[in-house]
Amino acid sequence: MMKTILVIDDDDSLRRVVEFQLQQAGYQVETAVDGEEGIEKFRQLSPDLVLTDVQMPGLSGDEVLEAVQEEKPGTLVMVVTAFGTVEKAVEAMRSGATDYLTKPFSRDALLLAVERAFAFRDLERENRKLREQLSAKADFSGVVGRSTVMQRVFDTVSKVAASEATVLIGGESGTGKELIAQALHQGSDRKNGPFIPVNCAAIPRELIESELFGHLKGAFTGAVKDRTGKFAQAEGGTIFLDEVGELPLELQPKLLRALQEREIEPVGGKPCRVDVRVVAATNRDLDEAVREGLFREDLYYRLAVIPVELPPLRERREDIPLLVRHFLLKHGGDLHLDINEEAMRALADYRWPGNVRELENLVERMIVLRRGDEINVEDLPIQLSGGKRDKSSDVLNLPEEGYPLEQLEADAVRLALQRSDGNQTRAARFLSIPRHTLIYRMEKYDIKSHDS
Repeated sequence: MMKTILVIDDDDSLRRVVEFQLQQAGYQVETAVDGEEGIEKFRQLSPDLVLTDVQMPGLSGDEVLEAVQEEKPGTLVMVVTAFGTVEKAVEAMRSGATDYLTKPFSRDALLLAVERAFAFRDLERENRKLREQLSAKADFSGVVGRSTVMQRVFDTVSKVAASEATVLIGGESGTGKELIAQALHQGSDRKNGPFIPVNCAAIPRELIESELFGHLKGAFTGAVKDRTGKFAQAEGGTIFLDEVGELPLELQPKLLRALQEREIEPVGGKPCRVDVRVVAATNRDLDEAVREGLFREDLYYRLAVIPVELPPLRERREDIPLLVRHFLLKHGGDLHLDINEEAMRALADYRWPGNVRELENLVERMIVLRRGDEINVEDLPIQLSGGKRDKSSDVLNLPEEGYPLEQLEADAVRLALQRSDGNQTRAARFLSIPRHTLIYRMEKYDIKSHDS
């Protein structure tokens, strides 16, 4: 496409010569006799480059430059000045001019300056494009995987991250759905906005509408002040609706409206617009939920504009060694721990019902309870080690008979605390129970953190 150049100069002779030389070089040229006409033609034509004299009656070249930058920032502007007023050209460049020419100038000098200006613009555009591509690249730093199935996930997420499309992430619990949602957010134009995660399954049924959309003071009993909902908190960013399949049926129309109309209605308030991208996740079969009448079909299709299915860990076993070493580094800090081949093989052979989350918890537990700097099969739980441990290494040795269950439970709590150096959080994790349950058992059996 032919580039357009607007030449503004009150010198009729010079203007005609420049016009001819640029036309001969293949440019489309428009001319103006002064600054006022030049600005008017600039607004009409939106040229690729403006070549303007600095000193003209009426509006000066500096004022033309200022008007052009205000009308269309980034437009190339070259100024022409007499030899004795080069400082004016330098001032113009400080104000945003691309280059300057000093009278008198040759045809070659003119064409070289114009070519240089366009080359500069093309380079700027390419740099800007590269920066945009780089900034729009999804950040998978928190997601570990080299398997073919995970590479397909990465490819899909990279393609859709920069769009505004709603994404529904499916997969079993513990597969890393929130990490993928964060990658989608980081790869979008909204990355500088908030990322607001909401676990729909963890919010009491009677509170979820207020949690998502907010409420006004006095809207219901207990609403003692206004509350900003998660959608409003995510303004300009991304809201992640985890376990969206657990959303009560009566609330689903309000979510559908938020998706379709970008409009929410706080409890007791009036509808208001929101600028939010929605990413949702579920471990339920929503097709089945739709057939059973537990999930609206129109909402399902609105959520699943772009479906992303995360594979369970048992379907990406080649990633297990990579994940194990990642978690050893993450939780082991400066310990520089390693794991031997037999233990790694046992981990790779396990079915992992809890997926990546279960693996991470196990690695953290092995770090705490390890016997040396290398984790081996004796450090694994019995269900992973295949029974390849001495009975003396079991967490709890059962007596032959006549031992009360409560005493066994108390012994297990004491032993877990011993193995965890009295750290209640680690002991609870070791026993696979919540910390508050551990504390309840400690109080029940009058056990202190450092009881032996």
